[in-house]
Amino acid sequence: MATVTLKGNPVNTSGNIPAKGAAVKDFNLVRSDLSEVSLKDYAGKKKVLNIFPSVDTGTCAASVRHFNKDAANLTNTVVLNISMDLPFAQARFCGAEGIKNCESLSAFRSHFGPEWGLDITDSPLKGLLSRVVITLSEDNKVLHAEQVSEIANEPNYEAALASLR
Repeated sequence: MATVTLKGNPVNTSGNIPAKGAAVKDFNLVRSDLSEVSLKDYAGKKKVLNIFPSVDTGTCAASVRHFNKDAANLTNTVVLNISMDLPFAQARFCGAEGIKNCESLSAFRSHFGPEWGLDITDSPLKGLLSRVVITLSEDNKVLHAEQVSEIANEPNYEAALASLR
Protein backbone atom coordinates (compact mmCIF):
# COMPACT_ATOMS: atom_id res chain seq x y z
CA MET A 1 0.00 0.00 0.00
CA ALA A 2 1.17 3.51 -0.79
CA THR A 3 0.01 6.70 0.88
CA VAL A 4 -0.50 9.93 -1.04
CA THR A 5 -2.50 13.01 -0.09
CA LEU A 6 -5.61 14.82 -1.26
CA LYS A 7 -5.36 18.48 -0.27
CA GLY A 8 -2.99 17.45 2.51
CA ASN A 9 -5.12 14.61 3.87
CA PRO A 10 -3.70 11.06 3.72
CA VAL A 11 -5.11 8.73 1.05
CA ASN A 12 -4.16 5.05 0.77
CA THR A 13 -3.88 2.96 -2.36
CA SER A 14 -4.24 -0.78 -2.93
CA GLY A 15 -0.51 -1.36 -3.43
CA ASN A 16 2.65 -0.02 -4.95
CA ILE A 17 2.97 0.96 -8.57
CA PRO A 18 5.32 -1.04 -10.82
CA ALA A 19 8.96 -0.05 -10.29
CA LYS A 20 11.40 1.20 -12.91
CA GLY A 21 12.82 -1.76 -14.81
CA ALA A 22 9.93 -4.10 -13.96
CA ALA A 23 7.93 -5.94 -16.59
CA VAL A 24 4.27 -5.06 -16.18
CA LYS A 25 1.16 -7.25 -16.19
CA ASP A 26 -1.14 -7.13 -19.15
CA PHE A 27 -4.48 -5.35 -18.77
CA ASN A 28 -7.92 -5.28 -20.33
CA LEU A 29 -9.44 -1.83 -20.57
CA VAL A 30 -12.39 -0.39 -22.50
CA ARG A 31 -12.23 1.98 -25.47
CA SER A 32 -14.86 4.61 -26.24
CA ASP A 33 -16.62 2.19 -28.62
CA LEU A 34 -16.91 -0.29 -25.70
CA SER A 35 -14.43 -2.72 -27.25
CA GLU A 36 -11.76 -4.18 -25.01
CA VAL A 37 -8.09 -3.50 -25.50
CA SER A 38 -5.01 -5.01 -23.88
CA LEU A 39 -1.37 -4.05 -23.61
CA LYS A 40 -0.70 -6.57 -26.37
CA ASP A 41 -2.62 -4.31 -28.78
CA TYR A 42 0.22 -1.78 -28.49
CA ALA A 43 3.05 -4.28 -29.07
CA GLY A 44 6.22 -2.76 -30.49
CA LYS A 45 5.36 0.76 -29.32
CA LYS A 46 6.51 2.79 -26.35
CA LYS A 47 3.63 3.73 -24.09
CA VAL A 48 2.76 6.62 -21.79
CA LEU A 49 0.13 5.58 -19.25
CA ASN A 50 -1.43 8.77 -17.91
CA ILE A 51 -3.54 7.42 -15.04
CA PHE A 52 -5.83 9.65 -12.97
CA PRO A 53 -9.04 9.78 -10.89
CA SER A 54 -11.46 11.47 -13.35
CA VAL A 55 -11.26 13.50 -16.53
CA ASP A 56 -13.93 15.77 -15.01
CA THR A 57 -11.47 17.38 -12.59
CA GLY A 58 -9.21 20.29 -13.46
CA THR A 59 -5.88 18.59 -12.82
CA CYS A 60 -6.84 15.41 -14.67
CA ALA A 61 -8.11 17.40 -17.64
CA ALA A 62 -4.89 19.43 -17.67
CA SER A 63 -2.78 16.26 -17.82
CA VAL A 64 -4.80 14.93 -20.77
CA ARG A 65 -4.39 18.24 -22.61
CA HIS A 66 -0.67 18.35 -21.84
CA PHE A 67 0.04 14.80 -23.01
CA ASN A 68 -2.16 15.31 -26.10
CA LYS A 69 0.06 18.25 -27.09
CA ASP A 70 3.28 16.33 -26.36
CA ALA A 71 2.11 13.15 -28.10
CA ALA A 72 2.19 14.87 -31.48
CA ASN A 73 6.00 15.00 -31.20
CA LEU A 74 6.59 11.42 -30.05
CA THR A 75 7.68 8.71 -32.47
CA ASN A 76 6.56 5.10 -32.13
CA THR A 77 4.76 6.04 -28.91
CA VAL A 78 1.13 5.89 -27.85
CA VAL A 79 -0.33 7.94 -24.99
CA LEU A 80 -3.07 6.17 -23.05
CA ASN A 81 -5.24 8.21 -20.67
CA ILE A 82 -6.66 5.78 -18.12
CA SER A 83 -9.36 6.42 -15.52
CA MET A 84 -12.47 4.86 -14.03
CA ASP A 85 -14.63 7.28 -16.04
CA LEU A 86 -17.14 5.61 -18.29
CA PRO A 87 -16.08 5.54 -21.95
CA PHE A 88 -18.97 7.90 -22.76
CA ALA A 89 -17.60 10.60 -20.43
CA GLN A 90 -14.10 10.15 -21.82
CA ALA A 91 -15.39 10.46 -25.40
CA ARG A 92 -17.42 13.56 -24.52
CA PHE A 93 -14.40 15.25 -22.95
CA CYS A 94 -12.01 14.33 -25.77
CA GLY A 95 -14.49 15.47 -28.40
CA ALA A 96 -15.11 18.80 -26.70
CA GLU A 97 -11.38 19.37 -26.14
CA GLY A 98 -10.18 18.20 -29.55
CA ILE A 99 -8.04 15.43 -28.04
CA LYS A 100 -6.76 13.49 -31.06
CA ASN A 101 -3.17 12.46 -30.31
CA CYS A 102 -3.88 10.04 -27.48
CA GLU A 103 -6.39 7.39 -26.56
CA SER A 104 -8.65 7.31 -23.50
CA LEU A 105 -9.32 3.97 -21.84
CA SER A 106 -11.71 3.12 -19.04
CA ALA A 107 -10.88 0.73 -16.21
CA PHE A 108 -14.54 0.54 -15.12
CA ARG A 109 -14.89 -3.19 -15.71
CA SER A 110 -11.34 -4.39 -15.17
CA HIS A 111 -8.94 -5.41 -12.43
CA PHE A 112 -6.36 -2.89 -13.63
CA GLY A 113 -6.46 -0.71 -10.49
CA PRO A 114 -5.93 -3.41 -7.88
CA GLU A 115 -3.51 -5.44 -10.02
CA TRP A 116 -1.26 -2.44 -10.61
CA GLY A 117 -1.63 -1.04 -7.05
CA LEU A 118 -3.52 2.05 -8.23
CA ASP A 119 -6.92 1.87 -6.50
CA ILE A 120 -7.66 4.51 -3.90
CA THR A 121 -8.95 2.53 -0.92
CA ASP A 122 -10.27 5.32 1.32
CA SER A 123 -11.16 9.03 1.29
CA PRO A 124 -13.86 10.67 -0.81
CA LEU A 125 -12.05 9.31 -3.91
CA LYS A 126 -12.35 5.68 -2.81
CA GLY A 127 -12.72 3.40 -5.83
CA LEU A 128 -10.97 5.73 -8.28
CA LEU A 129 -7.39 5.44 -9.56
CA SER A 130 -4.57 7.47 -8.05
CA ARG A 131 -2.61 9.94 -10.18
CA VAL A 132 0.26 8.01 -11.77
CA VAL A 133 2.35 8.32 -14.91
CA ILE A 134 4.17 5.23 -16.15
CA THR A 135 6.18 5.03 -19.34
CA LEU A 136 6.87 1.66 -20.90
CA SER A 137 9.38 0.42 -23.45
CA GLU A 138 8.34 -1.47 -26.57
CA ASP A 139 8.62 -4.71 -24.56
CA ASN A 140 6.58 -3.34 -21.60
CA LYS A 141 9.40 -2.67 -19.16
CA VAL A 142 8.91 0.37 -16.92
CA LEU A 143 11.09 3.28 -18.02
CA HIS A 144 9.58 5.81 -15.61
CA ALA A 145 7.03 5.57 -12.80
CA GLU A 146 5.64 8.46 -10.77
CA GLN A 147 2.81 8.29 -8.29
CA VAL A 148 2.04 11.95 -7.67
CA SER A 149 2.28 12.48 -3.93
CA GLU A 150 -0.50 15.10 -3.85
CA ILE A 151 -3.44 14.04 -6.02
CA ALA A 152 -4.36 17.67 -6.74
CA ASN A 153 -0.93 18.28 -8.36
CA GLU A 154 0.09 17.58 -11.94
CA PRO A 155 2.75 14.96 -12.70
CA ASN A 156 6.32 15.68 -13.78
CA TYR A 157 5.70 15.74 -17.52
CA GLU A 158 9.32 16.38 -18.47
CA ALA A 159 10.65 13.42 -16.49
CA ALA A 160 8.09 11.12 -18.13
CA LEU A 161 8.86 12.35 -21.63
CA ALA A 162 12.63 12.28 -21.05
CA SER A 163 12.39 8.58 -20.24
CA LEU A 164 11.17 7.92 -23.79
CA ARG A 165 14.13 9.58 -25.53
